[in-house]
Amino acid sequence: MPELPEVETVRQTLLQLVRNKTIERVSVHWGNIIKRPQDPNEFKRLLEGQTILDIERKGKFMIFNMNDLSLVSHLRMEGKFGVFDASEEKPKHTHVIFHFDDGTDLRYDDVRKFGTMHVFEKGEELKEKPLKQLGPDPFEDAFSLEYFHEKLQRTSRNIKSVLLDQAVVAGLGNIYVDEALFKARVHPERLANTLTKDEAERVRTASVDIINEAIRQGGSTIRSYINSQGQIGMFQQQLKVYGKENTGCPQCGTEITKLKVGGRGTHICPQCQS
Repeated sequence: MPELPEVETVRQTLLQLVRNKTIERVSVHWGNIIKRPQDPNEFKRLLEGQTILDIERKGKFMIFNMNDLSLVSHLRMEGKFGVFDASEEKPKHTHVIFHFDDGTDLRYDDVRKFGTMHVFEKGEELKEKPLKQLGPDPFEDAFSLEYFHEKLQRTSRNIKSVLLDQAVVAGLGNIYVDEALFKARVHPERLANTLTKDEAERVRTASVDIINEAIRQGGSTIRSYINSQGQIGMFQQQLKVYGKENTGCPQCGTEITKLKVGGRGTHICPQCQS
């Protein structure tokens, strides 16, 4: 699944390609992707004539801001956006097409068909699901040490599960949580309410640092992720523990171990994160 850095990279590149383009009409070839309104025909009617003014991000969601509406989209497992000339053939797994009045298309491709799209009156998107239930983004001031430490003190779940909880912090996924906990020298099975304030700050800072570096590198290409211009992310070359089981820790040389934490494959250095 694309994580926050991948979604942010898509947002940045896609914005260059579609800003100030006006939607002439919309084609929906797989209606289950459209969650609000539930009628795909109403979805199409609402968006016709709207101009994309900006694209924002909240966690792993992209928010297309238009004249009167906001389109909230989640890529889920393998969703991809791309801009094409309208004359180019539509691939098999293209399920939603936004036809612009300049002869180009914004196409949404999704092999697994798990992606979602919601349309809201502009300004209402943060007041209702799915965005209302999200915690602060790692880059928001609201993701402060005080906020984070208080959340940790209120739960006996392990720290990895807390970091993956989108209601606590929006956008962190399996890859970057493993990397952040390694950088912070905290074992993923530590109970959250046992972390000191200093340890909480190490985890918080490491999470932000890892996400920032991943964005600079264009994200990670672990499965089939590419950004909206077809470029692959390069952060996988910077990974220290994720996917590195049976290799030596870059800091101490101890063999990296893979275990299950909260049902998720998890990579640690048993020495550095003891």
